[in-house]
Amino acid sequence: MIEFQQIEKRYRTAAGDVVALHPLDLAIPAGQVFGIIGQSGAGKSTLLRLINGLERPSSGRVLVDGTDVAALDGAGLRGLRQRIGMIFQHFNLFSARTVAGNIAFPLELAALPAARIRARVDELLERVGLTAQRDKYPAQLSGGQKQRVGIARALATEPGLLLCDEATSALDPQTTASVLDLLSGINRDLGLSIVLITHEMDVIRRICDAVAVLDQGRLVETGPVTEVFLHPRHPTTRRFVAEADHDETGEATRVRYSDIRGRILRLTFLGESTFRPVLGRVARDTGIDFTILSGRIEHIRETPYGQLTVALQGGNADAAQAAFADAGVHVEEIRA
Repeated sequence: MIEFQQIEKRYRTAAGDVVALHPLDLAIPAGQVFGIIGQSGAGKSTLLRLINGLERPSSGRVLVDGTDVAALDGAGLRGLRQRIGMIFQHFNLFSARTVAGNIAFPLELAALPAARIRARVDELLERVGLTAQRDKYPAQLSGGQKQRVGIARALATEPGLLLCDEATSALDPQTTASVLDLLSGINRDLGLSIVLITHEMDVIRRICDAVAVLDQGRLVETGPVTEVFLHPRHPTTRRFVAEADHDETGEATRVRYSDIRGRILRLTFLGESTFRPVLGRVARDTGIDFTILSGRIEHIRETPYGQLTVALQGGNADAAQAAFADAGVHVEEIRA
């Protein structure tokens, strides 16, 4: 469990204090993949670095498994950091070391016997799919392979927590998907907590259980990804979701549907209801006709969801809207 209690972070400059994080409270349960999303300068990296003591709060407390990080001395911090792995955007590999040598480095620092180091390196190479690359150097690897080395190195000391600092932002979409699948499997198989920061809502959708949204150093929204992604409340969150869906919101949506007749609803299906024939049943029961204006079926992590924008005409539209809600479908009225 990670707890931020009224955390604030200010940096002193010649021109005066700059507030990187306004006071915020946030709890991250153990065992989750937790995402922190925001634009550049929102305070994501600062919040992440507070967890392992690379930054100290100006006020408030950061607790990791009940331990106040800022109260630790040098030895205490070193012990904490041995339990926390970190994955970097630009990999931060040692160019003069092989793949195996990079993974072995934290184990060498811990003064483990050579036989144990080799066994652990072999185990990690197999987990990240790089056994055949063990003797190659970073310059001989693709970006995705370099990040897999970084992940293996972060796992070397068997941490209980992984921190991911924009771990996929330097990768192409296909490689990003494979790295996210790897991280999701690590969370599932090892029970590791993962905290990742990103500026891409699609990364949050693919891998995270819960998310916090930062905007100019303020925590503006937090909750399960299924709730935040499908029903965003804050304008910043809605903008991230619209960008991920290549969709329009607000006034743009109303203009696009201005020539469409009838009541316009956005229907959101989650879990098993995604694949039930709810729309056809409601149409038969209430006598409505419907036109599908847009729609998609995707997954939030492993949970299926569907969203349809429909226009209802004829029949009893009020009864249809109530029937959708009774069937467990979230109904948003775009136009009455």
